[in-house]
Amino acid sequence: MDKTNFTQVKEFILLGFTAQVGFQLVLFFIFLTIYIISLLGNLFLISLICSDSRLHTPMYFFIGNLSFLDLWYSSVYSPKILMTCISEDKSISFAGCLAQFFFSAGLAYSECYLLAAMAYDRYVAIANPLLYSQAMSSKLCVGLVATSYFGGFVNSTLITSETFTLSFCGDNIIDDFFCDLPPLVKLACNVKASYQAVLYFILASNVVTPTVLILASYLFIIAAILRIPSTQGRLKAFSTCGSHLTAVTLYFGSILFIYSRPSTSYTLERDKVVSVFYTVVIPMLNPLIYSLRNQDVKEALRKMLERAKFSQMGRVG
Repeated sequence: MDKTNFTQVKEFILLGFTAQVGFQLVLFFIFLTIYIISLLGNLFLISLICSDSRLHTPMYFFIGNLSFLDLWYSSVYSPKILMTCISEDKSISFAGCLAQFFFSAGLAYSECYLLAAMAYDRYVAIANPLLYSQAMSSKLCVGLVATSYFGGFVNSTLITSETFTLSFCGDNIIDDFFCDLPPLVKLACNVKASYQAVLYFILASNVVTPTVLILASYLFIIAAILRIPSTQGRLKAFSTCGSHLTAVTLYFGSILFIYSRPSTSYTLERDKVVSVFYTVVIPMLNPLIYSLRNQDVKEALRKMLERAKFSQMGRVG
């Protein structure tokens, strides 16, 4: 298409999942339930970690920050999804789309780095249990979390500026429920080789590199576990990684499925389902993963409920 035919897009139309009103209402209540569970679950886990001194360890510091990130992450998508389900107006302004893209990319990349930092934390805990607190100092933990956010949002700034300076050919319909990279690239008229190079850099620095770091950490973790003499000790050591492994597999699996394939192979109907999983469902699942599989969290919850019970009895008495 000739450049003289380009029009300046001022807003986008989010098609969502369906045009059927009845099904939209069903989806509204499903997404509302997921969002409420996500908010309550992550807020609860953060409160529990902050209130119980036994959870003031590096591992729970990272888990608390993951919950904080998931709170923010789910809130980037869910309110707009809910509005799209119940409103006839499916539009999102160009600036709104840019802002949603920027924050969603920044938080997604930050979570990739944070999960890599958590893998390193698990390696240190298993390889050097006696020196764990000294090796994972507060300064180092804060530095790793800050670096995760810094790296995530620097790369988000890069990909956002490159994406939203593309020329869109008048078509402003996004066949998705949020402003994501694949549908936006499909609307672009002139995706140059330089932009493809930026995409490969973003994929390498924010997904592939953390994945490699996580795999390397777990290779060292396995080597450290194999040096433990007792079978019970090996099982106990590996069980401390179970929650993190589950979270990593779910998150990176869905991210790689969406973004590691050539743009010509995207099937938006199929990819929308996967996108829902890592943008909406995983932030809800993470608190459950780290709570249900963790004895320390269960014990802290039991203590909290006991304190609440005694407090209630005291007020009644």
